[in-house]
Amino acid sequence: MVCLPESDAIATADIKGNAFSFGDNRYYPDEGPVKVLSVDDFNIDKTEVTNEQFARFVVATGYITAAETGLAEDQFPDIPAEFRVPGSMVFIAPDLDKPSSPLSWWKFVSGANWRHPEGPQSTIIGRESFPVVHVTHGDAVAYATWMGRRLPTEVEWEYASRGGLDGASFSWGEESPNKGQARANTWQGRFPYTNMKEDGYDGRAPVGCFAANGYGLYDTTGNVWEWTESPYGPDRKRDYGDAGYDPQQPGIVVKTLKGGSFLCSDNYCQRFRPAARQAQDITLASSHIGFRTVTDKK
Repeated sequence: MVCLPESDAIATADIKGNAFSFGDNRYYPDEGPVKVLSVDDFNIDKTEVTNEQFARFVVATGYITAAETGLAEDQFPDIPAEFRVPGSMVFIAPDLDKPSSPLSWWKFVSGANWRHPEGPQSTIIGRESFPVVHVTHGDAVAYATWMGRRLPTEVEWEYASRGGLDGASFSWGEESPNKGQARANTWQGRFPYTNMKEDGYDGRAPVGCFAANGYGLYDTTGNVWEWTESPYGPDRKRDYGDAGYDPQQPGIVVKTLKGGSFLCSDNYCQRFRPAARQAQDITLASSHIGFRTVTDKK
């Protein structure tokens, strides 16, 4: 499988604004109701921000991510002490012979961060073209600001992900990414136990290893979830304000993630679609969340 060289991973695409059908009534309740919205022209990264790109930002600015510093007790008094130390959440596949629940799939690993995605003994050397992960919303905003850009809104992100296929389930049409030739880096097999790796990857993949959508964008399906600037709310008919609202995390400021990740499968999640969305605490990073940036077209 041929992936993009790093020089192409820093490319951007101009997106011509238009009206489109935002959302989907066929899957999860928080994706509907469908409504026609318009977006203005904008420019978006063709790929998720890579380790190499993020490293340039860190070298130039001395920036330290939240996963590297930990969380201050006075700012986050409600977070348990064991989760305030430097580290981040890492997906750990459960044993086949043990009962499983979502809480058991994730482990807070001390020392896990963007430089050490699986923990202190891991490295990004040789994975420079992989999407950067273990970045909080604030980390993503800091990078985007340094670049003179910003995070996309949920509406912009979804419009770009559709690639001109208004109303389709996926960025390429109606067929699942796990049917036939792999179209994205997702989980093939019985999640969370068995990954057949039919797409060639057991976890994150380098950016641009799968076909681009109609707008020339890569990996808007799978690989890693992507931060947006939009607050999350389970009911799109309501305004939850800048803090958003997640009924599973009341009182926590949440933004909307888009795109799904390498952990999305046909038997679980199924959020590898343009309309799919997920709430995420803005202070929490993990091994399956990254981002891309946009800017307005003058």
